Amino acid sequence: MPDLRIDHLTKTYGDLKALDDVSFTVRGGELFGFVGSNGAGKTTTMRIILGVLRADSGSVTWNDAPLDLEARRRIGYMPEERGLYPRMKVGEQLVYLARLHGLSAADAAHAMEHWTEVLGVAERRDTEVEKLSLGNQQRVQLASALVHGPEVLVLDEPFSGLDPVAVEVMSGVLREQAARGVPVIFSSHQLELVERLCDRVGIVRAGRMVAQGTIDELRATERPVWEIAGSLRVGWADAVAGSVTEVTPGVWRVEAADADAAHTALASAVQAGTVTSFAPVRPSLTELFQGVVSEEVAA
Repeated sequence: MPDLRIDHLTKTYGDLKALDDVSFTVRGGELFGFVGSNGAGKTTTMRIILGVLRADSGSVTWNDAPLDLEARRRIGYMPEERGLYPRMKVGEQLVYLARLHGLSAADAAHAMEHWTEVLGVAERRDTEVEKLSLGNQQRVQLASALVHGPEVLVLDEPFSGLDPVAVEVMSGVLREQAARGVPVIFSSHQLELVERLCDRVGIVRAGRMVAQGTIDELRATERPVWEIAGSLRVGWADAVAGSVTEVTPGVWRVEAADADAAHTALASAVQAGTVTSFAPVRPSLTELFQGVVSEEVAA
């Protein structure tokens, strides 16, 4: 599958710059997590990809070509605000949407049956959407993005309102789509889920892409932190070069210039008592994100 490429997008509304030179690529077969605070520019970016909004400058390409109407018909899009017809029955609605994307009546019916079964709403095919629970509405919304066999998936907060079982079902579906080569981009405030699912992550702040890469790449730092736990003599850290902080009783964090400095601190700890564990501290995506937000507030 080809890549989805977003190059130097800008978008302004009067004095507000909603997007400021945003660039990233979602590779074929990749799950790309797009995260940021409310109003950071995620939905605006997705709407430009879909052609719902027009960028002031920049481009969106797929398969090295601009996205035209025909190409956009092959995108599966799930908006944050539910875009279903509330008084239309689930099955009829999914068949209708599949037909709009060019499927035959028979293929549309087959696809509807498949996705309602996979997503656990098969028993609701004859139920009007407005009569479903919010979680089941979300399942149907995802089915509407998948029913035409899309070659690109763009999902805005697809996990919102789902219970843990539904989250696992939807996670499995997204993995399967990526496994068949589809570039998948989704936004979510559930950062632990993004960290678990995604191959790469982009963090957007105030309309700018401020960090992107794998979780390991985002965790990289010039001054790594190591954690030492054990029963150690009071004051053992006084002779250690670098910053040592006791975060909880018996657990210290050492900010070291490099691994050698960290191991020197470990040697001091071993001489001061019994060390039970020694490991690098790897910040979670939540911590990384909070660091970016803190930078925004400080600025």
